[in-house]
Amino acid sequence: MSAPAETRETATDGGPRPSADSGARLPEVLPWHARPAEDVLKALGSDADQGLSHAEAERRRAAHGPNTLHTRPRTPWYRVLGRQFAEALVLILVAAAGVSVLVGAVVDALTILGIVLLNGVLGFVQEWKAERAIEALYQMLAPRARVRRAGHVEEVDARHLVPGDVVVVEVGDRVPADLRILDAYALRLDESALTGESVPVAKDVAPLDPETPLAACQSMAWMGTVATAGRGLGAVVATGAETAFGRIAHLTAEVEDEATPLQRKLGVLGRQLGVAAVAVSAVIAGAGWLTGRGLLEMFMTGVSLAVAVVPEGLPAVVTLTLALGVRAMVRRNVLLRRLSAAEAIGAATVICTDKTGTLTQNEMTVDRLWIASGAVDLTGVGYDPAGHFERDGRRVDYRAEPDLLALLETGLRCTHAEVYQDGTAWRAVGDPTEAALVVAAYKAWLPPEGPARVAEFAFTSARKRMTMVVRNGAETVAHVKGAPEVVLARCTSVLVGGVARPLDASLRREAEAAYQAMARAGRRTLALARRTLAPGAPLTAEAAEQDLTLLGLASLQDPPRPEVAGALRRARTAGVRVVMITGDAPETARAIGQQIGLGAGRVLTGEALAGLDDAALGEALRDDVIFARTVPEHKLRIVSLLQAQGEIVGMTGDGVNDAPALKKADVGIAMGKRGTDVAQGASDMVLTDDHFASIIAGVEEGRRQYANIRKFVRYLLTSNTGEVLAIFGNILLGGPLLLLPVQILWMNLVTDGLTAVALGVEPAERDVMRRPPHDPKAPLLSGRWLAVVAALGTYLALATLALFHYVLSQGGGVALAQTVAFTGLVVMEKANVFNFRALREPIRTVGLFSNPWLLVAVAGTLALQLAAVYVPFLQAALQTVPLGAADWVLIGLVSLPVFAVPEVIKMLGAWKRRRSKLA
Repeated sequence: MSAPAETRETATDGGPRPSADSGARLPEVLPWHARPAEDVLKALGSDADQGLSHAEAERRRAAHGPNTLHTRPRTPWYRVLGRQFAEALVLILVAAAGVSVLVGAVVDALTILGIVLLNGVLGFVQEWKAERAIEALYQMLAPRARVRRAGHVEEVDARHLVPGDVVVVEVGDRVPADLRILDAYALRLDESALTGESVPVAKDVAPLDPETPLAACQSMAWMGTVATAGRGLGAVVATGAETAFGRIAHLTAEVEDEATPLQRKLGVLGRQLGVAAVAVSAVIAGAGWLTGRGLLEMFMTGVSLAVAVVPEGLPAVVTLTLALGVRAMVRRNVLLRRLSAAEAIGAATVICTDKTGTLTQNEMTVDRLWIASGAVDLTGVGYDPAGHFERDGRRVDYRAEPDLLALLETGLRCTHAEVYQDGTAWRAVGDPTEAALVVAAYKAWLPPEGPARVAEFAFTSARKRMTMVVRNGAETVAHVKGAPEVVLARCTSVLVGGVARPLDASLRREAEAAYQAMARAGRRTLALARRTLAPGAPLTAEAAEQDLTLLGLASLQDPPRPEVAGALRRARTAGVRVVMITGDAPETARAIGQQIGLGAGRVLTGEALAGLDDAALGEALRDDVIFARTVPEHKLRIVSLLQAQGEIVGMTGDGVNDAPALKKADVGIAMGKRGTDVAQGASDMVLTDDHFASIIAGVEEGRRQYANIRKFVRYLLTSNTGEVLAIFGNILLGGPLLLLPVQILWMNLVTDGLTAVALGVEPAERDVMRRPPHDPKAPLLSGRWLAVVAALGTYLALATLALFHYVLSQGGGVALAQTVAFTGLVVMEKANVFNFRALREPIRTVGLFSNPWLLVAVAGTLALQLAAVYVPFLQAALQTVPLGAADWVLIGLVSLPVFAVPEVIKMLGAWKRRRSKLA
């Protein structure tokens, strides 16, 4: 891609300086866009007419390498798979499987390993897709390019381009490398995927100031952008990784994936449980042995304790809950590429969003027309021509407005764009600004077919206007559109009531004030005019573009998506801050922010941002601010600083320029319809409808899933606390083995696992979007909930011990006592699951049947427990004996308080809250 280090210099714009064997070297260090075209060709050792010779092209290809992207080495699949089994809880599960084999519980060991394998495969599939994200960059390279070689235009593989090649660019072409423009005829490039600029950029040959930002480099054509109009010629100044596109690829490849808060918390919990399992088992088993208990008995007790401490079903339940959440997200038009992305978006405290195509339609729209008889507003957005005309809020009959029709006619004829219906969607081909004028004309039902075109004088950055000359019979008319200050200067009359009248000073000032107001509002503004040419008049630009009749002004914007304002209000209510980061102009960014209610009092440009150190920028990020004219490095820096402040950052985007920040963010959110493959590949979530409101719906769904994960973690830990305390208490009482390891595994993996998964699909609580985001540093178990877990676990332990020793005291035998204790603990745990459906509300408020899956799971697990007690082969595996009716009555009596007491406490709490509101 580049010359050897000892012969290569780097220009200030990132493009490679010519190597020693590829042409003359310039002493100055001006970037390519600042050098005159002839100096660029001289530096590259090339010629605009001849290009490079075939031999020279081959020599440079050997020196610079292919025009492809270097990416980080592909991670082998076995390493990606291996990472899935390096989590603490997973390692504990593997250890539990090993212990199960040692004690002869081979079936339990196979069950545990099956869950571990399922968890690993699901994680591997998601991560393997993410690892391939960077490879999507290859698809953005143009496969073929037209170049001048030895004086002839040839079509070559774009990979074979080298610095110095002269490339021909026409409408529809994707630019195959970074080019310095040598010649341009009305050439416009869509750079939105690279810079975020919503309007195609006109290209020119003239050199620019060395400090010109990338988005304003009119003398450059960047790899990956698309020609929407005109044609041009450019010299290749950078290929592959040395291009602006390649540097983004490098940024994306260098960004490391970070664990989400939930992953970190579960990792901490797993390590804590692992240490606790070993410590508790060793201490209690050792103490029992030292006090005279049998070695085998205490070994089995230690194994039971180790198994009881660890919630073996937790990793599987988390994975299955997140997997079920994927389906729930799809129903909300959000596609997850990582299972943990739902938790990440639910925890988001800041959403950094691109503007073009994310907050806005990415479809230019004419929203206001100024004509001498009074301004007219247009309804409807985008390329769909549905809409009408209004003046002061009242509908206008366009058929009675000759000035309006004349303006729309000129907008329709002075264009190359086309708008057509593709099924139910409307599409545009060509410059989006011209397409917007076509749509405005279609709203007045003007026919697309018009008079024959006989001449055209193209728009250039120097002329700032375009003229199309048409002939209808004996009449020849020049239709003109362009920058208001340029077109107005050439107008001597104005159309009023269908008649051309002199353009006096008063009307000129009114027109000037109108377009200045449009510009201040962040609108793109065009003036439209026409002239009827005298018979035999020369068809030259000078003849056609003087003594024009002003028809009016058109205000255009890329309008906000209609659902964005409401979504922003919901975000604020939920405590989520939204920060706009765009490559567009600051005036446009400010205007869109005001329209959607973003409420940012400050707009920082990329240039101003670059001048701030991290401390100053971090302070700016604490306030409401909009960022404009940014480049990918800026977006990446903003996301990094927000993360350093402890924020959980969601980043939305659709272009190549968003990819590094998408990957760096805690959750990257790409657009599904308009998003590039690169943006989607670097993201964690993809919006299938491109609606910003779907992000907020995703936040709600993510919060629901996280809340449910916390619910079943607390539920499982309550069950395990009861098991541990029961076993420990039994040792203190000197009783025989209370629960066998296989029975604890049955409870943890089968009965608890099923109900925990059902708890994971619990509907969202009513105030989930009226709460602030949960603290990512807060543990899964706060002090209050540790007390709740301890209290409920203590009751489970005491009730289990009471059942066990009561049966022993009645002469029931150890096997019956173990079966009663085992079954009683299962039934109590099923009653306990209803305590965790809502953390503050009683069951009557939540609704008993609002989660039917939980009822099915409880009924199913109780049925499994009946099978464990009465089915012979399960009796043999679990070492149980049949229970009588009296045993079941006893179990029911001790289980009732598990649900009744917390329910009464919740009802009292709800009553107090209602009383306080009334007071």
